Amino acid sequence: MKNWKKWLSMLLCAGMATGLAACGSGGGAGEDEPEVSDGATAITLWTYPIGSWGDAATVDSIIASFNEKYPDISVSVEYLDYTSGDDQVTAAIEAGTAPDLIMEGPERLVTTWGAAGKMVDLSDLWDDEALADISAVSEAVVNACKSSDGVYYEYPLCMNAHCMAINYEVFEEAGALQYIDEETRTWTTEDFGKALQALKDSGVETTGVVYCGGQGGDQGTRALARNLYSADFTNEDHTEWTMNSEAGIKGLQQLSDWVGEGLLSYDSGAQAADELQLFANGTIAMSFAWNASNESNYAEQVDFTAYAMTFPSDDGVPELDGGIYGFGIFDNGDEARIEAAKTFIEFVCDDETQGPESVVASGFFPVRSSFGNVYEGSDQEERMSVFNSMMPYLGDYYNVTPGWAEQRTAWWNMLQNVFNGNDLEESVNTYVETSNAATQAALGK
Repeated sequence: MKNWKKWLSMLLCAGMATGLAACGSGGGAGEDEPEVSDGATAITLWTYPIGSWGDAATVDSIIASFNEKYPDISVSVEYLDYTSGDDQVTAAIEAGTAPDLIMEGPERLVTTWGAAGKMVDLSDLWDDEALADISAVSEAVVNACKSSDGVYYEYPLCMNAHCMAINYEVFEEAGALQYIDEETRTWTTEDFGKALQALKDSGVETTGVVYCGGQGGDQGTRALARNLYSADFTNEDHTEWTMNSEAGIKGLQQLSDWVGEGLLSYDSGAQAADELQLFANGTIAMSFAWNASNESNYAEQVDFTAYAMTFPSDDGVPELDGGIYGFGIFDNGDEARIEAAKTFIEFVCDDETQGPESVVASGFFPVRSSFGNVYEGSDQEERMSVFNSMMPYLGDYYNVTPGWAEQRTAWWNMLQNVFNGNDLEESVNTYVETSNAATQAALGK
């Protein structure tokens, strides 16, 4: 948690109040957009579903604003999801058809594709003004956007804290609200277990689902397992995976016990999108994949109070996983397209008018201190203040550990092994050994 303390004070002083979409493709030029010149430089943007950045109407509007200022750059868009998006990008890289621009986080842009030599060095975008503005919010963001040898492969736009949520009315009816601290939205591991028992005793058929059908939304299962007994997911240097520690194994054993007792369920074929839909439908009483963006995305489907909560921890002081989102450029060898892509990034992220609007489209919070509270005075101010209250609980941004992609696969495979009855300690050790081997290979050791 120490990595976030510096920016936290700046974040709170600034008074800041406080994604899952279908895969498809769309053009960046809608009917109401200004025409671009015949000699325009054409670039492609692929974006993961980061809030409304997964919505064609929103992105088309942003591109229209961009073309008002830069009519000689045309932008087409492909929309990715978290189920098949990584495979699509990998296939495009192998085929030599990678997009010019891509929007996601350092775990992909820096640790995966940047480390593989596929990305453009964006250090020229990180001028003194940008560095100071972003550093004032978070040194961790600055460090996450560059490789171990100091090359910037990502230019960030926004950040958030992932959390969980409960069906408030179901908890109230079951008498389970007594086990949460509504003022801080925290609870202990012991009280979480009591809440699960109260839900079951009241007749709730399925309290929550530990999903492990793939990597989609795996930040939820990681945060749940490691917070239960305050385990560290990696070492401090991000060179070794450590969930086979006593605290890590104890947390996973507790989850296994709850599943065995019928207090939680698991689904070896489900990912976060499936779990979120069950929660939105009212089929289950909690979600482990919640954040401000998902609350907005599912608002029209939810007819109960989706009450955001931190993950339970043994000491009642959770450490939440964070998200950093921004842009990277694939090195396709065309300098004109690279420069056009940089121009788009600067407009979307830095422009004093468009920058805050781009952040609002994400449903998260700005990485620039100069943007202040982007939700102030809007109809989202009260709602976003809830998620802003989660920001002090942000923990280590371990997502930048080399071998990240391999670790993610090993994680959900390990969960499947554990919940299918295989030896828990052996399964966790195999996960750690597999992940550490990938890390050592990525580090060239």
